[in-house]
Amino acid sequence: MRKLIIIAFLLLLGQLPAQAQYLYKLPPPQALYVPCDTATFFIIGDVMMHAKQLQHDHRTFLKYIKPRMQAADFCVANMEFPMAGEPYTGYPAFSTPDWFADYVAECGADIFLLANNHVLDKGLKGFKRTLRVYDALSDSLGTCYTGVGSEPLIVRRRSLTIALVNFTYGTNIGPETSNPDVLRMRKPEVKAAIDKARSAGADFIVALPHWGNEYVLRHSDIQDSWARWLVEQGCCAVVGSHPHVVQDTTHIKGVPVIYSTGNAVSNMSLENTRLELAVTLRFVYDRNTGGKLMLEPRLDFMWCTLPDRLTNSYATIFVDEWLGRREEWINVSDYDNMVATLTRVKAATGIQ
Repeated sequence: MRKLIIIAFLLLLGQLPAQAQYLYKLPPPQALYVPCDTATFFIIGDVMMHAKQLQHDHRTFLKYIKPRMQAADFCVANMEFPMAGEPYTGYPAFSTPDWFADYVAECGADIFLLANNHVLDKGLKGFKRTLRVYDALSDSLGTCYTGVGSEPLIVRRRSLTIALVNFTYGTNIGPETSNPDVLRMRKPEVKAAIDKARSAGADFIVALPHWGNEYVLRHSDIQDSWARWLVEQGCCAVVGSHPHVVQDTTHIKGVPVIYSTGNAVSNMSLENTRLELAVTLRFVYDRNTGGKLMLEPRLDFMWCTLPDRLTNSYATIFVDEWLGRREEWINVSDYDNMVATLTRVKAATGIQ
């Protein structure tokens, strides 16, 4: 102890040789940990505007999930309608007001999926008008859209580059040759988009197919075959839409496959169509090791309440946030319906 005190005293006086002073200098501070770069994608299913929805206040539609939409680095929504102008129409041939896309974007959606069976409901003219609306929205709010053309959508977050490839089994109206711009569920075209993503330096490629059999809780053989093929092409995750219900999930060679997210908001009331999934994909870059990986997806069940059930309008909610709050429903039988549907879908799909 005495020796240390003498050394400290000499250091203060500057009387130790330069070499001795160097031996007792403190090392530069070291970081306790090396932070990681992350990118999160919050993916919701079919955003729809049926005729009855036009009669209600749209501001509650996504109100309860809006915080999660905005918290993600990227929020992805399947926009299942064209915006072809007036007269506005619902199913079976949609034409949705332009302001609805603005609303979804203001709630937090950054990326719109356009490759779906309703995008050509008003023909090529309506489709081109829809793209003009989205282009204007891109200029004003910075939103993006994909599923049109052969190019994947490439997004970047810090040190991570992620590609999205969105395609559809077909469209309801108009022969396929009437519009070659919608990316179709044809392997040469989808492979070309995946190859372009890889050539662009994507760290991860996410496939977003519009596929499957409507109202069926289990995936089809075609979905299984395509999912395996997409994994072979190097996709890191497959998140599907179209069946309007939640379907089962699986892993193929370690790659998560969510066959169907179901609806996000709609007027549907057929069995199981009001329960849906939100899928959160999380990507990580470790600055210490240089490794990049995708974490296991997070799945959250949601429920679309119809008017005069929970609110006076439509409202999508997270199921787990509302369990045990039956007394807050305007119509408590809808709460019972939600719980029964959740139990039934979990049993059929195996999702917990």
